[in-house]
Amino acid sequence: MKQYELEKRKYVLGGVAIVIIFVFIIRLFSLQIISDDYKKNADSNAFLKRVQFPARGAITDRTGKLMVYNQPAYDIMVVMTEQRGVDTLALCQSLGITREYYDKRMAEIKDRRRNPGYSRYTQQLFMAQLSPEEISTFQEKMFRFPGFSVQKRSIRQYNYPYAAHILGDVGEVSPKDIEKDDYYQRGDYIGKQGVERSYERYLRGEKGMEILLRDVHGRIKGNYKDGADDRDPVPGKNLTLSIDLELQALGERLMEGKLGSIVAIEPSSGEILCMVSSPTYDPRVMTGRQRGKNHLALSRDPMVPLLNRSIMGVYPPGSTFKTSQALTFLQEGVISPSTAYPCPGGFHFRGLHVGCHGHPSPIALVPGIATSCNAYFCWGLHYMFSNRNKYETVQDAMTQWKDYMVSMGFGYRLGVDLPGESRGFIPNAAYYDRAYWSAWSALTVISISIGQGEVTLTPLQIANLCATIANRGYFITPHVVKEVQGEPLDTLYTQKRYTWVEPRHYETIVQGMRSAVTGGTCKSANNPWYEVCGKTGTAQNKGRDHSAFIGFAPRENPKIAVSVYVENGGWGATYGVPIGALIIEKYIRGSLSSESVAKAEMLRSNHIYYGKQSR
Repeated sequence: MKQYELEKRKYVLGGVAIVIIFVFIIRLFSLQIISDDYKKNADSNAFLKRVQFPARGAITDRTGKLMVYNQPAYDIMVVMTEQRGVDTLALCQSLGITREYYDKRMAEIKDRRRNPGYSRYTQQLFMAQLSPEEISTFQEKMFRFPGFSVQKRSIRQYNYPYAAHILGDVGEVSPKDIEKDDYYQRGDYIGKQGVERSYERYLRGEKGMEILLRDVHGRIKGNYKDGADDRDPVPGKNLTLSIDLELQALGERLMEGKLGSIVAIEPSSGEILCMVSSPTYDPRVMTGRQRGKNHLALSRDPMVPLLNRSIMGVYPPGSTFKTSQALTFLQEGVISPSTAYPCPGGFHFRGLHVGCHGHPSPIALVPGIATSCNAYFCWGLHYMFSNRNKYETVQDAMTQWKDYMVSMGFGYRLGVDLPGESRGFIPNAAYYDRAYWSAWSALTVISISIGQGEVTLTPLQIANLCATIANRGYFITPHVVKEVQGEPLDTLYTQKRYTWVEPRHYETIVQGMRSAVTGGTCKSANNPWYEVCGKTGTAQNKGRDHSAFIGFAPRENPKIAVSVYVENGGWGATYGVPIGALIIEKYIRGSLSSESVAKAEMLRSNHIYYGKQSR
């Protein structure tokens, strides 16, 4: 019996010993293989790894004018395990901060919710973007601040107070940015808007690394392996924008005191020559340590200057949309250039009335475009949607109509190389079936034929319509970057996109738009130097109507297509036409005549709203 108990106790003790050994093995494996805390601690005693930040790519306009460049700046970094015995009072005095700020900043660094990549063994950002003047005092006393060091980097500088919505800005990365891309660490900078955001992967470059050897007292003894393991940073790629800076500046001056947009496109390439969103702001206020404060002030401005109305704003296109309707009706055989419709003061049918201004009646297509007759396009839509020989139901006709609109670049994002583009809205049959319980007809939706009702477009889409007409049936996706250093452009920005309409029908529309300039609603755009083709738009609104215009020049081999949209500007001829004419003249001739300079000054000084502007 005693022998049995001894044998049993031996196995129990042996089992306990094995369990203890196994636990020790697991713990050692965890410490040495899985966890890198001890490795970091050992490495931090021997090495100091300094990130070498690359120079961000510069940005120029299409003529080579430098718009965005880099300026030296300095970050103060801290390693928490080393900042013992720091003279906190002297540190705060040298940096011009309070003890309360120091304590708050240290707490933020240690907060893993706000700083997910925190490690007490690695460098953490304490203060960012100090100027050479600010850093000089700190560097003189840095020996009194163990654990603190200076890291050189650069910040963005903007040469001109223009094109803020195109250029965008650069700010500190968010936790989401870090989670999406392991290139970034807390304290890094990333493009927030504009091309700074959409071309971030080209502009940012590649980080380098310098490994320094330290002695037991933490003093730098030189580069580890004489720099053999160091990695030089790779500068970011430079961008050449398609924007003409002088044209952009003129557009922004013309839109002072107004809400709206100007977009100009080179039809043959899809390159955006200017993109104005008003009100705007000076991009230089979004740099340095004041960026957050200035961004907050702009975000609270009731006129929403941070909104890029050119691609984010959606508006009824008004009569500029009639050109797309005429093209659809021609291609579908609903009308021919000689087809004439009556307009006794508007469109009148089965109790429905859509008003129109005075002009000869009946009227054919070319003069219908020149005078912007509402009735003509209402009749066209009515006959298309009511044609039961071609479409079994009104829903079938509506689907065909929408497909034409989509082929012209409406209803979906065009794909411009800027973040935040809106798609606008082109209704379909299902939309009206839900709205009217399937009991609707052409008369129910007749307002879409004149760019009203449910139809909304962005100013960029309206400008692209004009470029498509200038090209007689195709467009290249609009883009603001002309060239990325050493990189080919995305094929999206080089390939032609054809509409469903044959080129011969576009010639009729061009004739109508030319007639609008020579004797119709766009007469103030006429000039002796080149042939302008244009179309006005007056978009109905709950308040004062919006003023719109599209135009291109010259008529043959056009160099520029432009859209102007002024909220609450009234008739299209009031603001849209004169602003568009000045933009065309400036680009084609290189300068404005003395008479045009006077017109530009009058338009600039004529404010529609009196909200705050940022410059």
